[in-house]
Amino acid sequence: MKVVIAGAGLVGPLLALFLRRRGYEVHLHERRSDAQTVESRRSINLVITSRGIHALNELGLWSEAKNLTVSVRGRMIHSLKGDLAFQPYGRGDNECNYSISRSELNSFLLKKAAEAGVKIEFDSRLTSVDLKSRVCTFETVVSHASTRATQYDLFFAADGAGSVARHALERAGATQVQTDWLDTDYKELAIPKDLGAKMDLHALHIWPRGTHMMMALPNTAGDFTVTLYLPRAHHEWSFENLRTEADIKKLFQSQFSDALDLIPNYLEDFMKNPQGRLGTVRASTWIYEDSFCLIGDAAHAIVPFFGQGMNLGFEDCTTLATILDRAPKNNQQNNLKNKNLWAHALNEFDSIQRPNANAIADMALDNFIEMRDRVGQAQFQLKKKIEARIEHEFPELYRSRYAMVTYTLIPYKLAQEAGRIQSEILEELALTATSSDDVDLKVARNLIEQKLTPFYQKHGLTTARFAP
Repeated sequence: MKVVIAGAGLVGPLLALFLRRRGYEVHLHERRSDAQTVESRRSINLVITSRGIHALNELGLWSEAKNLTVSVRGRMIHSLKGDLAFQPYGRGDNECNYSISRSELNSFLLKKAAEAGVKIEFDSRLTSVDLKSRVCTFETVVSHASTRATQYDLFFAADGAGSVARHALERAGATQVQTDWLDTDYKELAIPKDLGAKMDLHALHIWPRGTHMMMALPNTAGDFTVTLYLPRAHHEWSFENLRTEADIKKLFQSQFSDALDLIPNYLEDFMKNPQGRLGTVRASTWIYEDSFCLIGDAAHAIVPFFGQGMNLGFEDCTTLATILDRAPKNNQQNNLKNKNLWAHALNEFDSIQRPNANAIADMALDNFIEMRDRVGQAQFQLKKKIEARIEHEFPELYRSRYAMVTYTLIPYKLAQEAGRIQSEILEELALTATSSDDVDLKVARNLIEQKLTPFYQKHGLTTARFAP
């Protein structure tokens, strides 16, 4: 059975590895001509959490990949006055996120895919997909002169947010696509290693400023990748209004003065680095009959503010692998060639994973508002401290929405629904408390048992589900 995957970013090679482990002939096509030139325009650092770790563990690759990461234990909030406030992510140092360079992870996965026997073709850009005849066409990027029509049994579109394959599915009338662009764009800056030593290497640093913000994630070399988020237009501090070097200097001196000494080349970086856009892509279905499937950003591009874009794409792969592994074990390859079985597998994948993708897309947008506006607010910080206390006091009853998304494999949709209940509980507890020590633990327990526990029980979210 010939499987063609378009796109060798992150999800493409990971999916190829899962399919090769199950005996498939896999052809992976990538528009880049050099295996080591990895999406230089999309170099925002990534965060690996439970779902990404689970996928790499399933392939026996996490222990090796972990060497490419830096552990991140919480948020370090930088106020306008220069004050610092640390907000831990989990219940201890063992619960942390892992920062990793996109390019390093991509190179790692491509190397593993090649070693596993995946046939990788670079300089091969997808130009069209004929869904009915099961033919996809690739163009040689460098010359634009050579096109190749390729027959496939099964096609996976991992070709990113601007997916050519998704457009083909849409043109065929098989899906409806909604793209919502954020009115905030970004630019990347850098904190060099010698100055990064002045910062907490195990924290995500955030400078929240209401309508705009800056973030910094650590790299293994000790430097930090900085991302500046500003409104595109119609605001004092917007990209539209930063026309001169004086405008840029005024922004940093006014809004990020405590970071000026950390980012010595901010002006040069701002002037030369591209301005990136952020958006959410949703499709009403990801599949076509028994032969075509969108996956990764091609199916569900989301904004990066929950650190789950890659983790969601990796979960796509483990979800599909689980479905395939439920097929009859004897002579599995022949069974999986059966059209009805593949139609069932793709339909099940679409029905399970698409609601989860929509849920984390919503939560990522909400987390953008939280990180930009709320993390520096006293009332928000109070509720976070209250939540940390009740999570510590009642570990068998309560896990925060953030923890469920980041440290467990609980479906995103259920984490989202539980989070709405938790928000009600925290609002009520914060009404009568001025600090986390003021919380009446008996009242807190009663609220949890009355409102949250029934939800957990209904969906089988026992304490055991709170572990990855």
